[in-house]
Amino acid sequence: MDALQTLGRMLVLMGLLIVGIGVLLLLAGRVPFLGRLPGDIVYQRGNFTLYIPLMTMLLLSLILTIILNLLFRR
Repeated sequence: MDALQTLGRMLVLMGLLIVGIGVLLLLAGRVPFLGRLPGDIVYQRGNFTLYIPLMTMLLLSLILTIILNLLFRR
């Protein structure tokens, strides 16, 4: 019975994680500077557009690293 409880808890946690990611994706479009930082590469030619958000990725990585280090510090 212990294995089923562990599996149930893992499924609930994964579901909460998926809901959290969904909420973040819904709110990401409302952040005015996200995706338009200096250093983001946009190349347009005709009906072709190449978008590489370098600075946005670096900024999000830095913020998530700081948050996760604070949460999981021992």
